[in-house]
Amino acid sequence: MSDSAETTGLAVRPATAWGFLAPGLALLTLSVLIPAALALVISFSRSGLDVSEPLQFIGLANIQRLLADPMFFRVLGTTLLYLVGVVPPVVLGSLALAVLVNRQLPGIHWFRAAFYTPVLVSIVVAAIAFRWLYAETGLINGWLSALLGPSFSPIGFLTNPLLALPAVMLVTLWKGLGYYMVIFVAGLQGIPTDLYEAAELDGSEGWRKHRDITLPLLRPYVTLVAVISAIAATKVFEEVFLMTQGGPADATRTLVYYVYDQAFAELEISYACTVGLALFVIVLLLSAVRYAFAADRGIG
Repeated sequence: MSDSAETTGLAVRPATAWGFLAPGLALLTLSVLIPAALALVISFSRSGLDVSEPLQFIGLANIQRLLADPMFFRVLGTTLLYLVGVVPPVVLGSLALAVLVNRQLPGIHWFRAAFYTPVLVSIVVAAIAFRWLYAETGLINGWLSALLGPSFSPIGFLTNPLLALPAVMLVTLWKGLGYYMVIFVAGLQGIPTDLYEAAELDGSEGWRKHRDITLPLLRPYVTLVAVISAIAATKVFEEVFLMTQGGPADATRTLVYYVYDQAFAELEISYACTVGLALFVIVLLLSAVRYAFAADRGIG
C-alpha cells in the first residue's frame, strides 16, 4: 500500500469514528448538555413553571438565598450523613463478598449470581418490599412480636426520625453490594496466586494473608468503589421518594429530594436549579477525585 493510500486511510478513520459517535453525542446534547446549560442560566434568574414568561435575571440573589437557607444546610448534612453511613459498609461488605465468592468451588457461580441478583431488582420493587417489611404490621415487627410476646410494641422504622434514615440506607446497601462485589472480584482475579502461596510459606494464613496481600494490591479498587458509591449516595432520591417522602420531620430529606421539592411542590424553579448547581459542584468534586485516582493507578 502506498504512502498516499495509508494517509487517506488514516484521514478517513476519525471521520468514521465521529460518525459512529454522532447519534450518541446528539442524544447526550439534547438530554443532558442543553438542559444543564438552561438550568445554569435559570439559577441566575427568577423563573416559574410558565415558560412563556421572559427570564428576569437577578444575579447572585439565588446563591445568597442558598447560603442563608437553614433547610439547605440541614439537607446537606443529611446527605453527608447518608454518604458516611453507606460508603464504608458498601466498601467493606462488597470486598468481603468478593473474597468469599472468589474461590474455585463447585457451583460457586450460583452464589455469585445470588449476591448479584439485588442489583437487577427495580428500585421501585425494592423500596415497596422494604416499606412492607418495615411497616408496624409488617414482617420484621411480626417476627419480633412472635419472639418477644404480647408486651412488644411495634417499632416505627419509617416513622421514627432516628430510625428512618438508617432504614433507607439499608435498601441502598442491599441494592449496591452485589454491583461493587463484581468490581472487587475483577481485581482479585488479577492477583497472581503465587503471591498467596509465598505468603503461606512465610506464615501468613487465613485473613492475615488478605491483610498482607489482598488489601494493598486492591487499594486502587477500594478507592474506586469508595468514590463511585459516594457519588451514588450523594444523588440518592428514589429510596427516599418511595419510602419516606423526606420525612419524618425532614429526617430523610436529601439534596436531590430538596431539589425535587422546591421545583415541583414549591414551584421555585430557579431556586431548585440553584440547589441543583450546588449538588453538581459536590458531584463534580467527587468525580474529579475518582478520575485522579483512576488515572494515577491506571484503572478505568
